[in-house]
Amino acid sequence: MQFFIILFPIFSIFIVGFIAQKVLKFDVANLSKMSLYVLSPFLAFKTFYTHTLTSDYFIYIAYIFGLCFSLVFIVSMWSIAMRYSVKERCALILSSCFMNNGNYGTPVLLVFFGSLGFDLGVIMMVLQQFVMSTVGIYYAAKGSAHSDIVSQKDVIKKVIRMPVAYGAFAGIIFQLCHIPLSKSIMTSIGMIGDSSIVIIMIILGMQLAKIKITQLDYPKLSFALTARMVISPIVAFAMVYFMPLSPMYKQILIVLAAMPNAANTTLMSVQFDTHPELVSSATLVSTLLSLITLPIVLSIIGAPIPI
Repeated sequence: MQFFIILFPIFSIFIVGFIAQKVLKFDVANLSKMSLYVLSPFLAFKTFYTHTLTSDYFIYIAYIFGLCFSLVFIVSMWSIAMRYSVKERCALILSSCFMNNGNYGTPVLLVFFGSLGFDLGVIMMVLQQFVMSTVGIYYAAKGSAHSDIVSQKDVIKKVIRMPVAYGAFAGIIFQLCHIPLSKSIMTSIGMIGDSSIVIIMIILGMQLAKIKITQLDYPKLSFALTARMVISPIVAFAMVYFMPLSPMYKQILIVLAAMPNAANTTLMSVQFDTHPELVSSATLVSTLLSLITLPIVLSIIGAPIPI
């Protein structure tokens, strides 16, 4: 029961966005642009500035990129076998290769693994944010509705122009150089950055309000869900087996790999028009399915499930 109580606020925010879009008809594309270009860079700066870098980061970086590119490879091979277009392949990648280990993963880890789980969850959230602001943006831009007239060079330019990565780099530089920031400045940065988390979830609810069930591509959606909820934790299990980490930390990384699709991918798909209906529906359905799949994963790896 506690598991459902933890996740109730997340679903409540989705519902708010859904109702708001049905009633008020917002321009979702402009809202997603505001979140990506204005709010998210402040969140990236704050997370990288406030969390101390250690040598273990190299292990976590290798893991997060290794897991991401392993899933990208699997999805790409499936897309080639099914003769999907570049846009369809990129939408599948956005729908299955990036997990929600932030506003979803960290509270789950706190309950099941305590403060150690929460601390590692925050670290992985930061690294996942960097992966999505580089690899995720690349595939979102590559799968744009205008990808047939956009060159590889133009895609790279779009990735370079995204301010989220620069916010992360700035946070790292400020931390390593021990550049102090006043409490008032950090409060302002925190207020702007933290607001992006809720807005991302509201935008997801708004995007879901525009989806028509009869127009969903169920074969692609089914594969995206399989890759995110089944293949991802299996790949993670194989990867952590060889890593010099404690058993608990290995369990945490596997649980994070089993998280539903990241809400940020909806922003990217809306911004670049990369099949947003597929990406947003994969995020919603994977979040719903996680109510069943996450307890199963936790049981398999031996984590205690609170009652």
